[in-house]
Formats: sequence, structure tokens, C-alpha cells
Amino acid sequence: MSTIAIIDLGTNTFNLLVAKIENGENTKILINTKLPVKLGEGGLLNNHITPAAFERGIHAIEQHTLNAKRFYPDKIIAFATSAIRSAINGKDFVKEIKQRFNIDVQIIDGEREAELIYKGVRKAVPLNEDISLIMDIGGGSTEFILGNKNNIFWKYSFNLGAARLLEKFNPSNPILLCEVEAIRNYLKTALNPLFTALEEFPARELIGSSGSFDSLAEMIAYKFYNPDILNDTTHYIFNLDDFYHIHNILIKSTKEERLKMKGLISMRVDLIVISSIFIHLILQECNLNKMRLSTYSLKEGVLEELINNN
Repeated sequence: MSTIAIIDLGTNTFNLLVAKIENGENTKILINTKLPVKLGEGGLLNNHITPAAFERGIHAIEQHTLNAKRFYPDKIIAFATSAIRSAINGKDFVKEIKQRFNIDVQIIDGEREAELIYKGVRKAVPLNEDISLIMDIGGGSTEFILGNKNNIFWKYSFNLGAARLLEKFNPSNPILLCEVEAIRNYLKTALNPLFTALEEFPARELIGSSGSFDSLAEMIAYKFYNPDILNDTTHYIFNLDDFYHIHNILIKSTKEERLKMKGLISMRVDLIVISSIFIHLILQECNLNKMRLSTYSLKEGVLEELINNN
């Protein structure tokens, strides 16, 4: 029996998962939480973690470490993704964490990130022989994986995270239709490798990994159903009409209106419009008529890998 703490240092949030592993297979989640950090804020376009973001990140690591240590973990594992791997001072940030908390942070590349996301999603969502397109919208990057229950056929990490796009386009409040079109055109050009891969490995559905997809599912549950439908489940099947309805509300909304929307947590208020535009484009351009949510992502993929390796 061992207790493992996993910290995912994302561009927008730092996530903590603490789990107890028994007999190398039975797993009990002790804590699963996240903190808003906005590590990329103000620095994504010039590949720099600003002093304010640096301090927010260190404070979040301190909070997560204190939380994790309440469960006396045998080890703490930490992974850093887009904002840190692309920042000029990313290694300085990792070095500071090592000095202050004695935690070794692994800076992983986009392909490794995509692989871990796939492992998390495969644990959460029933897959079969059909190929699914898995999408994980981060703050700094967005990962796409084409895979089924057995294999990954293709994976790619694009520097198209919601925070990076927000910083690049700096849309109006509310966003203008010409700004929506500019974002869509930019994405269509940047996503050529994905469209080419789909010709070789056609997908039947989109599976959204955590993050913005969580928020969309929660907003839909509050608007049309009951928030309880998302309790005690690791996946959810979207009614696409529900998504399109919420999407139309979001692209007409002001930030002030979004702050009052049920199911939308404050840390995603700034990014959800960009994310919804991105998802809408993928559904349309890839001719997908089914969408599911996986509540698992990278950190659950790390846990699954650790269990299998043991």
C-alpha cells in the first residue's frame, strides 16, 4: 500500500491529486483539487513567467504541498506543461520549487502530455474499437489524440491554449462577431496537421478532457437538467443542441454576465468563450456529431501509469 501525491502545474491552474494505492490496483482518491494560478498571464506571447505569476505559482505549490502532506504521501510527483516548458525562466521556476519544497518537477513535452491525457481519459470513459478524437484545452497548449480503447494512432500538442489565444486576440467585451471569425480562421490554419490526420484516422466523436468541458457540462446541467446528474461519474454524454445553445449564450455575453452564470467557476470566466469557439469549430470542421466529457485528464493518467508500472 502506498499514498501518492500528483501535482499538475498547468498554465491556468495547478491541480493536486492524492491517492492511496492498495495491492497495486485498488485506488482510493483522498483529495482532488485545483488552484487558479494564471501562470501564463501577461507572459505567454514573449515566453516569460512574470514576477507576479511566479509568486502566485510558488504560493499554489506551497498550498498544495501542505494539503498533500496531511495524508502523509510516500512521494510527491510533479509535472509541468506548456507555460513552464515554453518560458525562458521556466527552469528557474522549477529550481525554486526544488529549493523551497524539495519537489522535483518534471517538465514534459507536448507528446508526453498527450499520452498521459489519453491514459486518464481511457480510465474515465468507456472506449471501444472506434477511433475517438480526444481534446484537452489547456491555458498554454491544446492536445489532440486520435485513439481507441487499445491504441493511440496520432497525437499532437498545439500552442493553442485558451489563455494564449486570449492574450493574442484580446477580444472585446462582449466578443465581436468579426473577432470570432478571426479566431476561427487562425485556428483553421493552425490545425492543418489535425485535419490531415483525421483523413487517415477518421473519428466518430469528440471527447473533451476536463477543464472547459467540465464547465460546459455543469452549465448545461444547471440550465436544462439538474447539477446532480454529474455527481459520482467520470464521464458525461452531451446533447449537442444543449452545447450549441450555451455556446450562443456565451459568445453574446459580457464578463459581468458570465460571472453570474450557474455552473461556471470564476477561474474560467475569462477563457470559456475562447474554449467554446474552439470546440464549436472542431465539431463543425471535423464533422463530429457526438461529444462526451471525461472528468479525468493528465494527473489521472499519471496515476494510471504508476499503477500499471507497479
